[in-house]
Amino acid sequence: MKIESQIEKITSFQHLELLANQVVEGFISGMHKSPFHGFSAEFAEHKVYNAGESTKHIDWKLYAKTDRLYTKRYEEETNLRCHIVIDNSSSMYYPQLLANQNFFENKIGFSVLASAVLMNLLKKQRDAVGLSVFSDTYEYYAPEKGSDRHHRMILNALEGLLQKPTVAKNTDTVTYLHQIAEKMHRRSMIILFTDMFQSFDESVDSKKEQALFSALQHLKHNKHKVVLFHVIDGKTELDFEFDNTPRKFVDVETGEEVAVFSDTVQEEYQNQMQLYLKKLSLTCSQNRIKYVPVHVDENFEKIMMTYLAEKQNFG
Repeated sequence: MKIESQIEKITSFQHLELLANQVVEGFISGMHKSPFHGFSAEFAEHKVYNAGESTKHIDWKLYAKTDRLYTKRYEEETNLRCHIVIDNSSSMYYPQLLANQNFFENKIGFSVLASAVLMNLLKKQRDAVGLSVFSDTYEYYAPEKGSDRHHRMILNALEGLLQKPTVAKNTDTVTYLHQIAEKMHRRSMIILFTDMFQSFDESVDSKKEQALFSALQHLKHNKHKVVLFHVIDGKTELDFEFDNTPRKFVDVETGEEVAVFSDTVQEEYQNQMQLYLKKLSLTCSQNRIKYVPVHVDENFEKIMMTYLAEKQNFG
């Protein structure tokens, strides 16, 4: 069964854990091994036995099932600490969903479901997961733990993010990424979901932009592995595709308004966005941060499968 049809069957329940479980089972059944097997050395619970190695750690139960020899890693070698970070500013609730759309078709919805899916995979590996949520304040923090109770607590916090706040919330990405980085004392994987929209003062744009990139760099201290899911609506926020009628564009975080014909600014907008994305991608590459651009107007299954299959193949 396709994951897409699974999602259609159960989104009416709006139960995040059930949906995440269905998606994960679809991923795993479509692959020869777990999508997180080979994600990094820390994720693998088993490794292929090589001739000449000691046989005392061979998993004979797995051999009986697969007819292949695997050696078992010690738990302290395999457990990973993962901290998920979600930007919960007002811009993350874009685009406004229509009645016939699923909750994961805007930026916050995609981030919540993708987080739940990754948590489910990590739970299967007995790894510890934590969560931070920020906007103009540090809204939520849970340290990395692996218990079922902790897992359910974080899922509950994620479900709460699907309710759009009644007040506009700005983004203070720089401040809170630095704070989150300081909390990560043990080597961890940090997975960040954000649209990377930060209010800049035109007179000091370059300094504010550099401060944002420096905050990303800070996440890499203590040899953390960092993955940035950059969530945007490709059609409107990247390509600026609107019909050529006069429109009033409103900043959902600051309330600032501007009235323009879209085609008069589209080319310049696209140029500026491409320049910014190029800088962002380059900064991530230079700092060995995995950069994952996500267009939430595209298929959820395709986005996640592409990412997980890549990690499976290349580690």
